Amino acid sequence: MLTVLKLNQQEHRIGPGLPTTVIGERINPTNRKAFVEELERGDFETVRRDALAQKEAGAQVLDVNVGTGSVDEVRILPKAIEVAVQAAGLPICIDSSNAEAMEAALKVYPGKALVNSVTGEENSLGKILPMVKEYGAAVIGLTLDDDGIPSDVEKRVEIARKIIERSVEIGIPKEDVIIDPLTMSVATDSKAGAVTLEAVHRIATELEVNVVLGASNVSFGLPDRSTINAAFLAMAISAGVTAVISDPTNVVLTKAILAADVLAGKDDFAQRYIQNYRARKQ
Repeated sequence: MLTVLKLNQQEHRIGPGLPTTVIGERINPTNRKAFVEELERGDFETVRRDALAQKEAGAQVLDVNVGTGSVDEVRILPKAIEVAVQAAGLPICIDSSNAEAMEAALKVYPGKALVNSVTGEENSLGKILPMVKEYGAAVIGLTLDDDGIPSDVEKRVEIARKIIERSVEIGIPKEDVIIDPLTMSVATDSKAGAVTLEAVHRIATELEVNVVLGASNVSFGLPDRSTINAAFLAMAISAGVTAVISDPTNVVLTKAILAADVLAGKDDFAQRYIQNYRARKQ
């Protein structure tokens, strides 16, 4: 089950058995006051700098999010994507909860983008999936619906199945749907990590689609968060995750992802792991 993203003539493949795809998450204004101020005045220097830094650190796809209340997202998101593409030359994951901004970005993107995201909510399914179909994109489906994020595995699998079925019904190929089973903090629910990992395994094996996961939420409220996030990502890759949304410039996380790929047989003769080790030593 291969998901193929495109930028002009360049392709990136996500799938079981392939090295884990790293989707760089740094182009995001959350808790970054200076970045928000740049975006407000139409300055994209941080976008350019973060795009290039993430490529150099090993990202294969860049998530671009400019969503904050003070930014005109419909105008700024397409421009931010153009800057990121020019700086790094990597496929883009368009990250927005604003359907109008999402469509504006899809109109200018030169290839097959990844849309982040659609949910199991009826309003989201009705707005986002037709747009994904029209522009020939791939899409991340979040396992939440009108009742929120379920705490049990069965309900998350059910929502994932619903998103996949509704996508296929309107002509989106199944391989272009990537499911995110969502991660909650283990500081407030000690079973949260285990529930997500089981959901990953079931979605990957029963529904046979690619699975993406971010790790940052799992450690919220705990000290030394990178250690927990790194362990969680390694376990998630073993459970069936084929793409991660993370900060590739975080050496602890990157080393964990590369090591997990070696141990899962996704890095022939540990070539990527060794190349990264040599680059860090230099």
